[in-house]
Amino acid sequence: MLFGRRKQIVKRILIVEDEPLTAFENENVLGDAGYVIVATVDDLDEALDVLEREEVHLILSDVRLHRQQTGIHLARAAKERGVPTLFATGSAYPGASDIAVGCLMKPYTERQLQGEKVKPASGLELFVVVAEQK
Repeated sequence: MLFGRRKQIVKRILIVEDEPLTAFENENVLGDAGYVIVATVDDLDEALDVLEREEVHLILSDVRLHRQQTGIHLARAAKERGVPTLFATGSAYPGASDIAVGCLMKPYTERQLQGEKVKPASGLELFVVVAEQK
């Protein structure tokens, strides 16, 4: 489980979203849930800058960004650095399982975003399995 209540594996999140209201909502929901939001950016170059200078445990990124940029490029660069990416997007990417830990399809709920144990979420596909800590 990427997000957990017992032992939080993810603490520091970089949000990459070009839709201001979605970015604001994600930042508030995750911040209120106790995660440290390292930065919220809407640009590939800014995201790569943050990734270079900050400790990041997870990137929450849209697939489509402004100026024909994509979260796909970011996910590839992050994977090389050992940082997982979770796509939160309305645009499915067929090769996502090769570069990301999962894909949360928009629209999603606060509970889905926080990773709470709920019935399997429609629109959420995880590509990796992490053993739950006991």
